[in-house]
Amino acid sequence: MTTRVFVATADAGALSVGAEAVADTIGAEAAARSQDVTIVSTGSRGLYWLEPMVEIEAPDGGRRAYGPLTPKDIPGLFDAGWLAVGTAGQESGLALGPTEEIPFLKQQSRFTFARCGIVDPASLDDYRAHGGLKGLTAAVDMTAEAIVQAVTDSGLRGRGGAGFPTGIKWRTVLQTSADRKYIVANADEGDSGTFADRMLMEGDPFVLIEGMAIAGLAVEATHGYIYLRSEYPHAIARMNHAIGTARAAGVLGTDVLGSGRAFDIDVRVGAGSYVCGEETALLESLEGHRGQVRPKPPLPAHEGLFGRPTVINNVVTLASVPFVLAEGPQAYADVGFGRSRGTIPIQLAGNVRHGGLFEAAFGMTLGTLIDDVGGGTLSGRPVRAVQVGGPLGPYFPRSLFDTPFDYEAFAASDGLIGHGGIVVFDDTVDLAHQARFAMEFCAIESCGKCTPCRIGSTRGVELVDRITANRTTGNRSTDHSDRMSDITLLEDLCETMKYGSLCALGGFAPYPVMSALTHFPEDFGASRERSTAAE
Repeated sequence: MTTRVFVATADAGALSVGAEAVADTIGAEAAARSQDVTIVSTGSRGLYWLEPMVEIEAPDGGRRAYGPLTPKDIPGLFDAGWLAVGTAGQESGLALGPTEEIPFLKQQSRFTFARCGIVDPASLDDYRAHGGLKGLTAAVDMTAEAIVQAVTDSGLRGRGGAGFPTGIKWRTVLQTSADRKYIVANADEGDSGTFADRMLMEGDPFVLIEGMAIAGLAVEATHGYIYLRSEYPHAIARMNHAIGTARAAGVLGTDVLGSGRAFDIDVRVGAGSYVCGEETALLESLEGHRGQVRPKPPLPAHEGLFGRPTVINNVVTLASVPFVLAEGPQAYADVGFGRSRGTIPIQLAGNVRHGGLFEAAFGMTLGTLIDDVGGGTLSGRPVRAVQVGGPLGPYFPRSLFDTPFDYEAFAASDGLIGHGGIVVFDDTVDLAHQARFAMEFCAIESCGKCTPCRIGSTRGVELVDRITANRTTGNRSTDHSDRMSDITLLEDLCETMKYGSLCALGGFAPYPVMSALTHFPEDFGASRERSTAAE
């Protein structure tokens, strides 16, 4: 009897720490010992501090996990009989027990990533066997209006950053008349510390295809594009393979699942410009132009790709839709917090002990995510700050760790959830340097369309440089006066960029700068008393 062994060789993160070498060694050892083993390539479960993680299928269909492994560990595990004995490797700390009982996994509510790390991402049959296509099968028997209503009732909001209600966006496109309409998946994942889109496309590509097909039926669009950045070569290959497989099986094409309705998808590879994650710059790039933002109105829902009504959603948003159609909108709406319904894939990165992807219902506090789920810092030093929402997200001090993870609570604290990425810093971080990085990042990535972003970010770098230079040298009284004047000027500049920029790149760059100034004024040479007075 063959034993199935699962290794995350389909995931770029696991590959980067040696998953392929571990899989090759398992295959060689099994052959040398005449043991019947089938190695299944999967995506990652998102427990990245345990990768390369290997799972052995037990006779009852459950799985036992081992990790993190190196090729040197494999012969000893074979000697201990790991294929048959669930406790093999315990003495070395490599045995993790039943996979689903690992606390990091057990605490999660996996709706969108339910199959990631479990199925063979190359197999449509495996996808179907684990509940895939159930949502699309339901959708082909529904009217467009009924599909839109189901998504509206679920309370699903865009997971790409803005949190705009998905049902409202879809209804706008449905009600706009045109000879053609489009679905665009924004897979230009560029936020620091985020990897949910990549992980999903590599580990469960058919769920994105299914979500886009449902969106097509909902708004009467016949074609979709996945705008995927060139830095994700494994995801590009995986999506192209999955689209070909889906097309051959009748999931895509002129007759979606025998419905008589057409929908097909193509992948377009972007060059990796951060601003092309902004929806109008993305459309420009898709049309073959330079990736610059367009003024609004018109909204893309009215005049989007090639001037036609277009749904643009993030990968996780579209991949959440099959669950809504398969299980019903109420099942999705029943979990969450306040107006933030359903689940959010949170990505823990930076100086954190248990880095990885954690999908949970909205509402967990930031402190629980950092201290309990993430296990604190990898360095063992105290957590001083976390940045939520990518390179343009604000820095939160420990005094804000009671903030629930939902859109409204974060907005009330001058924060943003963004794409769900959290980057952790210990007490060695210099927040003035981090503020400079935000301005420098904006200056480098600006498309140049508007003056507040293009010029303001460059002046911002210069101001932070003057402030940090003056905090340590020269005549103390003169330096103090100059420093306070420059800090006031930096605050004014942030106001101009926030309200005068054409898109979120320039408009959000002030968030990390102002949060650093507000919560960590001592890093700029200012006193906490001045910060309080300024508020």
